[in-house]
This record gives sequence, C-alpha cells and structure tokens, in this order.
Amino acid sequence: MHTNSLYQEVILDHNRKPRNYGQLDPASHHAIGHNPLCGDRLDITLQLENDHIHNIAFQGESCAICKASASMMTTVVKGKSRNDAETLIQEFRELATGKLDTNQPHHLGRLTVFSGIRDLPTRVKCAILPWHTLHAALNAIANTSTETHDETQALSGNS
Repeated sequence: MHTNSLYQEVILDHNRKPRNYGQLDPASHHAIGHNPLCGDRLDITLQLENDHIHNIAFQGESCAICKASASMMTTVVKGKSRNDAETLIQEFRELATGKLDTNQPHHLGRLTVFSGIRDLPTRVKCAILPWHTLHAALNAIANTSTETHDETQALSGNS
C-alpha cells in the first residue's frame, strides 16, 4: 500500500473510532492544549502510577489529524514510563517537523505513518498538539498552546 494511502486510512480510522476518547476520573495529571491557528482544543487526563502511565484519555474538539494523532498517542504511551513517554514526545515532534531520520533507530513504530505531515506545514501543529498537551500534563502545566514559546523550548530541550 502506498504511504499516502496508508496515512489517509489510519487518519480516517482513528478519527471515526478514536481510541481512549473520554475523560478519566480520577486523574493524577491533566492538561488542556489549544492550537489557535486551527481551533483544535484537547483535554488530556492520565493516571500515573509508579512513574508509568497506567491509563490515559483525551477529549475535545479537533480536526481529523489532531484526533488521530491523539488516539494513536494514547495507545502507544499507555503502560510506558514517564521517561519513555517523553522520548516518544520528542521523537514524534522531530518526525512531524522533518528532523527525525526514520532510517535511524527510533521508538515510534506505526506512528511513522505521520512522517508525511512535514510536507503540510499548516497541519504540523495539528498533529503535534496532543503531544504538546501530554508533555504539559506530565510536567504539571495546566494549559498549553502550539503557539507558546516556552512549551516549544521545553519540548526541544532548549529550556
């Protein structure tokens, strides 16, 4: 199957049937993310136990790319340690912005289906918003935006 077709199929599947959609109550960590350029708004709740993501959920209003990214993200990070989740956050951000060499070792697996998003600059922030929001939740930041300079620095390791 052609990469573009696979990308479209995955996006449509996760948009129609998002995994882990909803809200956890109680949640040990929570953050709200916003992409003002697209209007996407996500609310991520998670339960961190023994420094591992025991459970995670998301809800909100977003475009298909953002919802699919959030859906896939929640399935991938569930059960991972905080450090493993932060590694995935960084690698996904680098993938979406075209900075990750997918021929080198990485931890993204099926998430590489989003590699083509780098060619759609107006959609990159849609795909990255769930990951920004997860990073915020893990670091006790209540609200984040794709336009927040500090958050971008924190994700890129320049803080």
